[in-house]
Amino acid sequence: MSSYDVSGLHGVVRGHVSADLDTGRARLQPLMTGLGFQAVERAGMLTFLPLPNDPVAILKEGETAIDEEDGAGFFHQRAGEVETVGRLRIGHTESDGAYEDRVVEAIFPDDTADTASDNDLPLVMLQSEAQNTAERWLAQSRVARDSVSFSLPPSRREVVAGCVIALPDGSAWRVDQVEDTGALAIEAVRVEPTSYDVPDGIEALTPQARFVQPVPVSSVFMDLPLLSGTEVEHAPTLAIAADPWPGHVAVYSAPSSEGFALNSIVETGSVVGVLEDPLQAARSGLWDRGAPIRVRITGGDLSSSAVAGVLNGANVAAIGTGNGETWEVIQFADAQLTAPDIWEIGLRLRGQAGTDALMPPIWPAGSLFVLLDGRQKQLDLPMSARGLIRHYRVGPAARALDDPSYEEHVLAFEGVGLRPLSPVHLRVKQGPSGLDISWIRRTRVDGDTWQGTDVPLGEEREAYLLRLRVGADVKREVTLSTPQFSYSDGMRASDGIGASFTIEVAQLSDRFGQGPFTRIEIND
Repeated sequence: MSSYDVSGLHGVVRGHVSADLDTGRARLQPLMTGLGFQAVERAGMLTFLPLPNDPVAILKEGETAIDEEDGAGFFHQRAGEVETVGRLRIGHTESDGAYEDRVVEAIFPDDTADTASDNDLPLVMLQSEAQNTAERWLAQSRVARDSVSFSLPPSRREVVAGCVIALPDGSAWRVDQVEDTGALAIEAVRVEPTSYDVPDGIEALTPQARFVQPVPVSSVFMDLPLLSGTEVEHAPTLAIAADPWPGHVAVYSAPSSEGFALNSIVETGSVVGVLEDPLQAARSGLWDRGAPIRVRITGGDLSSSAVAGVLNGANVAAIGTGNGETWEVIQFADAQLTAPDIWEIGLRLRGQAGTDALMPPIWPAGSLFVLLDGRQKQLDLPMSARGLIRHYRVGPAARALDDPSYEEHVLAFEGVGLRPLSPVHLRVKQGPSGLDISWIRRTRVDGDTWQGTDVPLGEEREAYLLRLRVGADVKREVTLSTPQFSYSDGMRASDGIGASFTIEVAQLSDRFGQGPFTRIEIND
């Protein structure tokens, strides 16, 4: 379309969004509403004009013409009260900032309704501009309830569509339609010209979002046993390290590579490092006074603790080779910075929280070290998703999910917090008719108190799995409800077990299944 005139418009359009299939009218309507101008046809040309303030004429009833129904004068109509808007909200895109979606609201002081008219403008606007638009729109909706129709003689052709006229009572009316049938048939709605005036005001500065460097973060997923007893038993724990720290880290999860939803927000970075030297296995329950282990840590510090503090839960850390369920929990009393980013950790307690049963003969150099100081975040994981592969995307929360700074992990977690601990004190004694086997169970919950005669069971029922093996061959397997078993000479002969064999026992859980085994080698 080339027959248009925009010479009468002045102002700034900060941004406008429209769909590819929108009509011209659909694209123009938000602009006309938000910026306060009108489009009228004059002499075959579409003319864009500011909303007028001053009337072009003051009309008296005696100046009206007789219409086709032989009537003269002004014919007034008023819309019903239910069509009146008292509360108006306008959604828009914030300008000069992060370009986030914002909403402004305008309310008439006498409005008591609980409902509001919600409207979204696909415009980029300052907050003051959006607020002025809402107030002008609300004021216009009140007075626009009234409409008037009348006829004028052809000599009054200065009254055209888009202009404002005044009636003798001082009211102002905007002409919306003029039909030339000899006489000029006119329809107009009431307006309040002062509502078009933009009030003076001070524009509040839009806060600028801090720039977030789009670099990946280091994420460590851990399937840990219960440490404090307040954790969600089956949920994995996530530690995040980043330098520089991006402020917040978002974790999205999905059952597959599509359909990601926000899972958690991590607000604080963890202290994560790597072992500089291999770490040999050590006996649990005793202080490991061996040579200090060296750990390289960037972006965090360690501190020493008194022995009493360690025994009361201080300086807990996890050691593992990567994302998964095999983690050893340790505690330490001594931590010394001996070189840039190098810490030496001595006087340790190994295999804490039942992880002694999973301690490998050696943790190789490069194994991960995570300080468990409460900065970690447990992820939301339905109980039904235990053991199932899920997809996780981790990256700076200020970046979109598809940003290259996000890293994707495909993992499954067994819910180690539900896993029974391995039994201890496995004993075998020669009885009158065979071997008497016994052991003592441990508990994964509330096991630190010295009160009571025994630790809590921690499971729905007491159950154990006992195996007798010769090499890799299982000769006998039984399920027991008490921590003892009599292995008679007749059973042994039936199983074909000679002088050397292995006895192993594990506690069972109805929710988790089999826990780690405790073993003893028999050589008669």
